[in-house]
Amino acid sequence: MIVQKKRIITCAITGAIHTPSMTPYLPISPDEIAREAIAAAEAGAAIIHLHARRPERDELHGFPDWRPETYLAFCRQIAEHTDAIVNITSGGGPGFTWEQRMAGPIALSPEITSFNLGCVNFGLFPLVEKIPKIEFAWERQFLEATKGAPYINSFAMMQELGTFGKTHGVRFEYECFDVGHLNALKLCKDQGWLPEGPLFLQCVLGVPGGLGGDVEHLVHMKATAERLFGSDFQMSALGAGKYQMTVAAGAASLGMHVRVGLEDSTFIGRGQLATGNAQQVRKVRQILDALSLEPATPAEAREMLKTKGSDKTAFALAAVR
Repeated sequence: MIVQKKRIITCAITGAIHTPSMTPYLPISPDEIAREAIAAAEAGAAIIHLHARRPERDELHGFPDWRPETYLAFCRQIAEHTDAIVNITSGGGPGFTWEQRMAGPIALSPEITSFNLGCVNFGLFPLVEKIPKIEFAWERQFLEATKGAPYINSFAMMQELGTFGKTHGVRFEYECFDVGHLNALKLCKDQGWLPEGPLFLQCVLGVPGGLGGDVEHLVHMKATAERLFGSDFQMSALGAGKYQMTVAAGAASLGMHVRVGLEDSTFIGRGQLATGNAQQVRKVRQILDALSLEPATPAEAREMLKTKGSDKTAFALAAVR
């Protein structure tokens, strides 16, 4: 692993895991997502990881959205007001087809797209009992469905995603929920499915069905990645829920980059809801400062990850036209 003097902060703005009834601070409309992203970038995030949500005030308000026009509505604003790298998910939401999951990345051709490396059991169903009042029926159905429906990411999907990356010059955030996902990535690489250049690995800790939130897992993930890929990769980590800042501190200490945001945790401290994504970015910056580390700028992150530049994204080109 190439250890950089600076750490890339990724901020995952809204995600598909949390629901509106879990926190009043979850951004849903394109304007809300754009404001949160811009604030996170101003606070020090070099990469903005983005999902979309349905803004319509109907029974599906806040449900994950796949429509490219919804992504375009906030991506243009983010590009106009920040230099941050835009990362559009290919993860989608519950019940999405693969075509729907890929609709946003294909239409907007961002600098980075997420790349999930295997099937995962997202065991979110226990959260139903922890939400004081569920506002929308879809929230209960979505959470309870994780008891019987795994999150599917097949090798055929990975091959297609890799081809998309090669064709559009898109880099990937390789999301690893378990050690076996590193082996899956090695297979994809050996098959020639992936774009050339440094790998950007994102270790996801604390999701039920994946690795736990123990920092010791990062040591094992780092050693495994070095055995499989040598030194030509960058590694980041996130901790879900209560593990967010502990994992961030451990990752930064081990030479890794860090990811925070309301997608990964709705809290800023024990029992205290975060009031926004920028609040979490500022807190992780305090951790970096205590370790005598600095956050990377978007330009420095682009150099580390060899991205194509914001001017080559479809939403930036559309704004010019």
